Amino acid sequence: MAVTLFVSILVLMTLGFPVAFALAISAALAVFVGGRYPQLVVFKEMFTGIDSFPLMAVPFFIFAAELMSGGALTKVLLRFAAQFVGHLRGGLGYANVLSSVLFAGVSGSALADAAGPGAMMTKMMEKAGYDRPYAAALTANSAIIGPIIPPSISMIIYTLQDESVSVGGLFMAGVIPGVVIAVAMAAVNWWVCKKRNYRSTEARPSTREIIINSLKAIPALMLVVLIIVGIRFGIFTPTEASVVAVFYAFACGKWVYRTLHWSAVPAIAARSALLTASVLFVMAASAAFAWVLTVEGIPQYLSELIISWHLTPVMFLLAVNILLLAFGIFMEPLPGIMILVPILAPISAALGIDPLHFAMIVIVNLTMGMVTPPVGGLLFVTAVATRTPIAALTRELPIFIVAQLIVLAILTFVPTLSTALPHALGF
Repeated sequence: MAVTLFVSILVLMTLGFPVAFALAISAALAVFVGGRYPQLVVFKEMFTGIDSFPLMAVPFFIFAAELMSGGALTKVLLRFAAQFVGHLRGGLGYANVLSSVLFAGVSGSALADAAGPGAMMTKMMEKAGYDRPYAAALTANSAIIGPIIPPSISMIIYTLQDESVSVGGLFMAGVIPGVVIAVAMAAVNWWVCKKRNYRSTEARPSTREIIINSLKAIPALMLVVLIIVGIRFGIFTPTEASVVAVFYAFACGKWVYRTLHWSAVPAIAARSALLTASVLFVMAASAAFAWVLTVEGIPQYLSELIISWHLTPVMFLLAVNILLLAFGIFMEPLPGIMILVPILAPISAALGIDPLHFAMIVIVNLTMGMVTPPVGGLLFVTAVATRTPIAALTRELPIFIVAQLIVLAILTFVPTLSTALPHALGF
């Protein structure tokens, strides 16, 4: 079964099958060839993989993000971000990064960030004289902040695979790493703009405009505060927080910004349903794939093999980084988390590595894979949303990848960046 599983996934991924279909078909073929279990077990494990109460947070956070976008949140946050840095050299690039940070606190999805505010910022940057491929590359690489800063769909999925961490703890653990990634992307923008002489054409806003734009942005920014404070003080669980976010997003769009109309709600609900279905399908297929691995004893074998090497914690983390970087090139973050975390997290705990620190390394690492060819989902979404040739976009990537590797090394060797905030707040 194991040989059939690995050969099938390799062939199907090479042929360009969507990740979810490749995982599900590989699991089904492995069970069929093995002959020890009925085919029905594949469907059973797929349904079992998504039969979880915490998973209800995923569709609600997606729906909240869509409601906020439909309620003019994107434009409000873009104006808020641009007013502080838009007049500087490379200012719209900084605004692109800052808008990704702000929108990350709403969507929890890198793809939503790239397709929404990221696409708008790319058009604004091109009109201001930036090369479109560079603007698109900055958008794609800044969008990886989405799954790092809370709320985060990836973090919710991670807690289902590792019971030693909580959703609230992971949410807090992602704040500082997300800011570090944003600083790295801003540094890249500074270097490129200086080298290519991208100058700002934006006028410095008046104090009155800054005050007005800031006041307008407060209701949108309060969503993040509401979620974090509510979870920290036990007012509601993360799943309940996602429902609160939906009602808050609807209230903001309908009665605060007054741009969300009843006629738009069905289309927003339909988009949210499609996004939710795609996420859950990936998770269901990953669960079936992981089940085959488990019954074949692959996780246990790998665990015993790695433990027999007697690696120090630092050597183990370096080995994990190399493994995840390679894995992330071909696999999306969600299936990567579901397949690898049950194998690696127990070994990490046995070596005395803080579970929150290890979780952030895994999540950041696999999220970086979304901007690495050939499977990088963010590259294709950004290329389509900004109408940029994928080859031209890819040529702009090396400096961004170097910056991300530096960030990953910092997060690996400075665990306090991931653990200080959640520990200070009692997680």
